[in-house]
Amino acid sequence: MPDIVLSVRNLEVVYNDVALVLRGISLDVPSGAVVALLGANGAGKTTLLRAVTGLLPTHRGRITKGTVALDGQPITGLDAAAVVRRGMSQVMEGRRIFAELSVEDNLRAGAYTRRSRVEVAANHARVMDLFPVLAARRRSTAGYLSGGEQQMLAIGRALMASPKVLLLDEPSLGLAPKVVEQVRDILVTINAAGTSVLLVEQNAMMALSIATTGYVLETGKVVRDGPASELLADEDIREFYLGSTSDERGSFADVKSYRRRKRWSA
Repeated sequence: MPDIVLSVRNLEVVYNDVALVLRGISLDVPSGAVVALLGANGAGKTTLLRAVTGLLPTHRGRITKGTVALDGQPITGLDAAAVVRRGMSQVMEGRRIFAELSVEDNLRAGAYTRRSRVEVAANHARVMDLFPVLAARRRSTAGYLSGGEQQMLAIGRALMASPKVLLLDEPSLGLAPKVVEQVRDILVTINAAGTSVLLVEQNAMMALSIATTGYVLETGKVVRDGPASELLADEDIREFYLGSTSDERGSFADVKSYRRRKRWSA
């Protein structure tokens, strides 16, 4: 069995003490792996990342059940800065760069939990090598970068913290297909260098093409998981998540039910 770098067990999350959003989710990110988390809007993907990274209190949410462990050590309920110090970084949906700061200052901000100047310098050199466009525009104001360049900056900023696990929330959102391919290739390179990746995406084809394992999330529950190659070949997954579903079937469960009815009536 592979070593598990990130483990989530039976996680439940409530917002405002009223809305139960996650309903007993469990998943593993093996060391050195890319794990894809798929689901439509509202499935609970972003909430899961907030629970793992300590950002739930900012959004009036709290964990009511379950555990999160990083490298076998519990991190459930730690604040975000403590989670980053333990070895986890997140690239948020929408990039969330500091638009008025320079590229260089954005990267330096990503290293605020690191105390070793040698480590920060090494991480900076790695990011500059990984993203030549950032090296060329290091003095530019970040808000003037293109959407793809801003996504690269957000990823680079996260890498400045020396993460063991990199979490990404919809990194392909709003990007042109060619840029999505570039981001995919960058994630492959980052993973090959030893960083484990949890990739949250609606773009199932992109995510499963680089993942080893995938989970399908719906209404706060895992409804399917398995090797990425098997999920890519699954007809229900392809029909709903790869774009062939009609507007009348708004959930993965609806698609499975619809396909069963078709088989029974044949």
